[in-house]
Amino acid sequence: MHHAPPVGALLRQYTAGSPLACEPVEQGLLNRGYRLHTTRGRYFLKHHFDPETAAPAAIARQHHATRRLADLGVPVAPPLARRDGRTVAVVGGHAYALYPWVDGRHRHGGQLTTEQCGRLGALLGVVHASLERVMSCSRARSAPGARSRSADPADTFALIDALLRRVRGHRPADAFDELARHRLLERRALLRRHAHRRPPRGGPVGWVHGDFHPFNLLYRGDTHAAIVDWDRLGVQPRAEEAVRAAAIFFVRPVGALDLAKVRSYARAYRRAAGATPCELTAAVHRVWWERLNDFWMLRWRYERGDTRADSQFPAASALAVWWTREYEAVCEAFTR
Repeated sequence: MHHAPPVGALLRQYTAGSPLACEPVEQGLLNRGYRLHTTRGRYFLKHHFDPETAAPAAIARQHHATRRLADLGVPVAPPLARRDGRTVAVVGGHAYALYPWVDGRHRHGGQLTTEQCGRLGALLGVVHASLERVMSCSRARSAPGARSRSADPADTFALIDALLRRVRGHRPADAFDELARHRLLERRALLRRHAHRRPPRGGPVGWVHGDFHPFNLLYRGDTHAAIVDWDRLGVQPRAEEAVRAAAIFFVRPVGALDLAKVRSYARAYRRAAGATPCELTAAVHRVWWERLNDFWMLRWRYERGDTRADSQFPAASALAVWWTREYEAVCEAFTR
């Protein structure tokens, strides 16, 4: 159930006309979005609902970054300023931002040609290189937590046991429960075999989008119209974002990566970002390990009762197994 935004009170802070219609946009998993029609046009209204990303200072930092990126020609949709020049509106203790509506559609990797995959990699490389310029005063290199520790398999084994108990106790049992149980047992066996391969802390860090995937990129025809949803903007190992994004864009329904498309994407990314093959090799290893130890989709379902990510689970859980088996081929696709 969406919280109804106070549209009238919000629009009085802008020069965006009077409200005509407000409809929820259902795709976001963290925050809440609305398609807003007014007497002056169409807008996207964002309700910053997720407590981890809703601090006004963090939102203002995102807005600063996107406005500067737009000045550099990066396809983004900067927020609109209020009458007082600010871009964050707080009403009733809730933070909101208003954006121009961007016409476009989302495209996953299966809908892209190999050449278009190269353009996608180049786009992310330009984002990373441009963020290095526009956020240079924010002391990215010394940000705490940027080089986070990798997952401890002992903690993962405990989590698997806890999730298995929840799966077995779920009623009425269904096909998803059976798949979840199978994948948890399979993953436990994989981790036992590969626990000695736990990676060290991450590599070179910088400012990243933080959530670069198909639902956060709009296309107009074959052109990148806008990169949206900068809630996870932060300091992290940059090459890891490139690998994570590829694992989402180019995963097939059976849980395998399209390595030809990955190769085109990664080559273009390395050129645009100035990343070395060694950086990508380390990033592939860390993201592979992350996938082996990650169960966020099952935690959402069984701990929070939130099933919105269930449809992603079959391919994502199969990918961890396939990636382990094809580890050397995946590394080669990202680095050559």
